[in-house]
Amino acid sequence: MAQKTASTSDSAGLQRRGRQLVGRLLVFFALVLLPLLLMLLFVFQPGPFQRSCRIEIRSGQSLPQVARELERHQVVRNALAFRLLARLRGDSRLLQAGSYQFDPPLTPLQVLDKLVRGEVELVRCTLPEGLTAVETVERLVEAGLGRRERFLACLSDPDFLHQLKVSAATLEGYLFPETYAFAAGTPEAAVLETLVRQLFAKLDESLRQALAQRKLTLHQALTLASIVQKEAGCVEEMPRIAAVFHNRLARHMPLQADPTVIYGLKDFDGNLTRAHLRMDTPYNTYLHAGLPPGPIANPGLAALRAVLFPADESFLYFVAMGNGRHHFSRTLQEHNRAVRTYQLHR
Repeated sequence: MAQKTASTSDSAGLQRRGRQLVGRLLVFFALVLLPLLLMLLFVFQPGPFQRSCRIEIRSGQSLPQVARELERHQVVRNALAFRLLARLRGDSRLLQAGSYQFDPPLTPLQVLDKLVRGEVELVRCTLPEGLTAVETVERLVEAGLGRRERFLACLSDPDFLHQLKVSAATLEGYLFPETYAFAAGTPEAAVLETLVRQLFAKLDESLRQALAQRKLTLHQALTLASIVQKEAGCVEEMPRIAAVFHNRLARHMPLQADPTVIYGLKDFDGNLTRAHLRMDTPYNTYLHAGLPPGPIANPGLAALRAVLFPADESFLYFVAMGNGRHHFSRTLQEHNRAVRTYQLHR
């Protein structure tokens, strides 16, 4: 009888321990395995959004704010799960600000990688040679890269110019023409800084040596290069046009460059008259010898190189032939004949 009681007690104990084990397993599954499975499902399951969407992540936004924005646009299914994923990976403080375009399908892991790498939406803008600073601003604004008034304020801000190491009254001539790609939302000052930095990056050792040999400051070289840029109809003629201006400066002759006169006019209608040539402005190179106060446009590298490495010619005059090219002359008599041939008769 005692033996039977002991056997029954053992069986009850085994059953109790079995139930406890099952209970522990259920608790383990509920607290560990189930959340793990749900997390794995979240990580590798694309978000429910069906169309491309653009989301602006502002500088200083917290991870919870970013997660809620992603959930609101259905890029991820659950903001809390996305926050947990970012913290588990140690990426919670690595999200980069900017404008992002998300194209479905994307898993939360792919979304997080995109934010950490800073794969922001880029805005491209091509700035041709010869644009003035104001025209450059217009191009930037048209591309969606900022507000006009903020750009214009930066152009002549003394503190900003000092920060960029530009020894001039404005950034005219210092905004290097090229095709740029900026992250959407880039501040206006940062955009202009990139253009100026690109100019300085183009000044290799050969150009710096040429500046020193010709005893020109960068501002003077850019001023003359901007005139060459506006006068030239083709790149091949730039060294000869530069030679004309160098020769006139050496002889203390006025440059007599129409583009400088036009730059000094407030309301130019496209028709340059003799009255315009008599208007006394600092940029009228018919009335004032030497270089004007500063650049009249943003020259390209070819124009700058032409100024620093002009053609070895003694030309003092040139006149447009009407086909995009110019006739060059050494004497006034020869130049007057060319004017009659290519301008008056035409």
